[in-house]
Amino acid sequence: MRKWLVWCLLISSTLGAKAGNPACSKDTIHQAAQENTGHEQFDPGVFIMEHVMDSYEWHIMTIGETHISIPLPVILYTKERGLVVFWSSKFHQGHKAYKGFAVAQEGPNKGKIVEVDVNGEEDPSKSLPVDLSITKTVFAMMMSLILLLIIFISIGRQYRKAPRKAPKGLQSLMEPVILFIRDEVAVPSIGKERYERFMPFLLTIFFFILFNNILGIIPVPPGGANVTGNITITGVLAFFTFLITTFSTDKHYWKHIYNEEGVPWWLKFPVPLMPFIELLGVFTKPLVLCIRLFANILAGHFIALSFIVLIFIFGQINWIAGYGVSVISVLFYIFMTILEILVAFIQAYVFTLLSALYFGMAREAEH
Repeated sequence: MRKWLVWCLLISSTLGAKAGNPACSKDTIHQAAQENTGHEQFDPGVFIMEHVMDSYEWHIMTIGETHISIPLPVILYTKERGLVVFWSSKFHQGHKAYKGFAVAQEGPNKGKIVEVDVNGEEDPSKSLPVDLSITKTVFAMMMSLILLLIIFISIGRQYRKAPRKAPKGLQSLMEPVILFIRDEVAVPSIGKERYERFMPFLLTIFFFILFNNILGIIPVPPGGANVTGNITITGVLAFFTFLITTFSTDKHYWKHIYNEEGVPWWLKFPVPLMPFIELLGVFTKPLVLCIRLFANILAGHFIALSFIVLIFIFGQINWIAGYGVSVISVLFYIFMTILEILVAFIQAYVFTLLSALYFGMAREAEH
């Protein structure tokens, strides 16, 4: 039974970084575990959280009491001690302090690195250190960027060497996608006269989201990190779209917002209702971009992990039930993985398309 559960854990071990709600009551699981197995209680909420949120190390799996993980560099700065650098393995899965620092296990700073006193307790007199650590999400993002650079630099060299020859290898794989973004996204949304200046950004953001979406599904490092399911990452991507949209506009765009023709004057004065709504839309558009990508990717990981969690829950209640549920859970997990691959492409396309539409709308009023 334990070997089967370990293999199921291996399938889902690196889907992402830490959040979620327990699939069932902790008290129910604890009671079932004590009455039927005598083993340590399995907490589905903790399991899911450990796999979909960011962390200071890349946890692979746990076999018995042995934790297998990839240590990552912890980089901290404080006014009193300056720059402090060490490997995350010094924290021993977050259960020990090192050089006066520890990962807070509770309180408002839970999950963050804090300074501790001689007893290993968080020191309230000390402020949080400046954290520049290479976390799981940051490391995975670096790996995806390196992969993107390798692929597209090699493709660019092939085009420079033989610009008139038919594409081959990676060229034949990427060229239809690039042409699709140009002909079906950029040109219709922005216009033939202006689309070229936005193509580098649109291609970059499409392939960055696509690669990280797909790598998040692969349960083997450097895959398995929940990069695009992290709202900080999607927020930064949406912020770039907001900046480009805002600084590529002119007076016609702002006139459309503050004094649109055809709108009754009583919607503009004395209460500027329509200008307020239009201005609010300027900020809600990138917010929608951010939340849509974050929610869809995170939801896919949650659902896939929930099927794996069912194996452990029923396995602690009764080993026969665990075996029975495992067959169904693994089949549904495979189905969800296939569905997530489709979602990976769709979400990259939607984010790129909406960004292009916003760029096009920024000067629509002048035509």
